[in-house]
Amino acid sequence: MIAITDIAAYALALGIAAVIPGPGITALVARSVGSGTRAGFAMLAGITLGDLLYLSFAVFGLALIAQSFNALFIVIRWASIAYLLYLAWQFWHAGRHELNTGDIRGKDLGAALMSGLAITLGNPKTIAFYLALLPLVLDLNSITLFNWAAVLVPVTVAVLLVVGSAYILGAMAVRRVLAGATAQRHLHRSAAVAMAGAAGSMILREL
Repeated sequence: MIAITDIAAYALALGIAAVIPGPGITALVARSVGSGTRAGFAMLAGITLGDLLYLSFAVFGLALIAQSFNALFIVIRWASIAYLLYLAWQFWHAGRHELNTGDIRGKDLGAALMSGLAITLGNPKTIAFYLALLPLVLDLNSITLFNWAAVLVPVTVAVLLVVGSAYILGAMAVRRVLAGATAQRHLHRSAAVAMAGAAGSMILREL
């Protein structure tokens, strides 16, 4: 079993990483303001799923497998870069959203979830945390399948839910303030810059 101190250290490190605004948080706030709470939590679910995938990569040593299929993962990384740049373009050119979101459809929630997943998979901050910083916090060689499923997964979900919910509810609290065209333009362009910055960081890592 993982020591309580190690669990606390992981939760604290993940919480700090999650609180620091990045492409995912910026997009989460923008989505919540433009499409409402349900869309925000759908995107948060996608972000969380992406984190769980990277957690699994780190715990089960799949980073070593990735090295064996380097060409495939290069394609995946460049696809993530292209998607981040596409999202940046969408946010930069996004118009003002009406605040009436009562008729949001299932496919819109699905799109929000997939956007959250894609942003996380292409987020250099997330990659660095799980594949570089996590081994400094936990002894990955001592983690069993039970530890992963019964401890790390629930802790990860709980931390991201708390942090993400705070941002979503905060966005909803000031939603009226952000309802104007100028405020939404600034928010969308901030999200665009965050996406483009993440893509640029990934490009520099590839060169």
